Amino acid sequence: MLTIEAQQSHRNCEGTTRRDFLQVGALGLGALGLPDLMEAQAQGQSAGNPTSVVWLWLGGGPTHVETFDPKMTAPAEYRSTTGQVSTNLPGVSLGGHFEKMAQVADKMAFVRSFAHTNSGHSGGTHFVMTGYNHPPADQGQAQIRPSMGSIVSKVRGSNDRETGMPTYVRLNGIYADGPSFLGTASAPFDPNGAAKKNMTLQTNLERLSDRRSLLSGLDNLKRNVDSSGLMEGLDAFEKQAFSLVLGRAPEAFDLKREDPRVAAKYGSGLGQQMLMARRLCEAGCGFVTIHYGGWDMHGNIKNAMNGRGPAVDHAVATFVDDVYQRGLNENILLVISGEFGRTPRINRSAGRDHWAPLSTLALAGGKFQMGQAIGESNSKAEVPKSTPIRPQNLLATIFRHMGMDRSLRFVNPAGRPVNMIEEGRPIAELI
Repeated sequence: MLTIEAQQSHRNCEGTTRRDFLQVGALGLGALGLPDLMEAQAQGQSAGNPTSVVWLWLGGGPTHVETFDPKMTAPAEYRSTTGQVSTNLPGVSLGGHFEKMAQVADKMAFVRSFAHTNSGHSGGTHFVMTGYNHPPADQGQAQIRPSMGSIVSKVRGSNDRETGMPTYVRLNGIYADGPSFLGTASAPFDPNGAAKKNMTLQTNLERLSDRRSLLSGLDNLKRNVDSSGLMEGLDAFEKQAFSLVLGRAPEAFDLKREDPRVAAKYGSGLGQQMLMARRLCEAGCGFVTIHYGGWDMHGNIKNAMNGRGPAVDHAVATFVDDVYQRGLNENILLVISGEFGRTPRINRSAGRDHWAPLSTLALAGGKFQMGQAIGESNSKAEVPKSTPIRPQNLLATIFRHMGMDRSLRFVNPAGRPVNMIEEGRPIAELI
């Protein structure tokens, strides 16, 4: 049996707690449950598409001022509490914690006019993740539109035919990152926490529990399958199941197979997750989400940024530099966002509150024009001064990168075909 379990718990200022469990299939030589799952999942399969997205989600609502729009010309109660740092782009600065990102700014685009209308944690997350506002999300109601990752999974199929690599992987759950009416076949594959440690392969006779036995068992099974000719007799979905276990997927998830020098550059924590994302994309994964929370900074935002800014600065800069050095920058698009920005005026607790009218967004890679600040906020970083860029513009940009038609439709629970994007067009400055 191949059992993959995940358990995650997250809590924000509204008291909402998430707990995610995933158990995927059963794989034995006598009964193949995982192929059955794959058969249910595989719709619109297309193997070999090299484009990928890594979405770094800064859960809680990252401040747009202390990250990518420091606004040091504004009055003291509005400007960045962490100062600013000059980038390698003339006239473009970032918040004071982002010195390493400043050195790769020519490979990034910082959007300063990203805006929407929902300042609730769940509602804002739904808006940015799916492109559609859903105010009842803030009262605990379920997601009603598919996430971008699930749309990609629906179009490409849940697993790559050649490698067995899942199309959509999440490293920590996010509200509204699921498939909604696209069905569980398009849900993200979650290898997190205990799942990765407890991944086991069980034949009808024995359970292989520790790492050495697991690897030995995989090798033995691979030899037995090859010598018996079993693979030739299996249908396509059974082959996919074996590919998931015996193919590239286990290697991609195993960071010990990475060059130690590269792993050391990334470091631990968020850096390690970004390294994992790069490895998954190299192995054929189409969409990876990483949830790095802790951005709900209602009080003492300067001190709070000390705990979050440096980790993002290091991980993102290392990832961008690594992807470009490997020649993967046109294949992999990095998106950095959260559910909204923070109030431009510092509150009485020296923090910032929820603020959707100007939100945080940066990108790197893809076949897009990098090395720029896109759009402009007004003098106090309250609202866009230039034409607002909306969540559907972001989704349309991702569609373009992934080679997907903006007129894409799927049938909703009422039996009606609905557009995944109603009116959004790709961010013009990137093209």
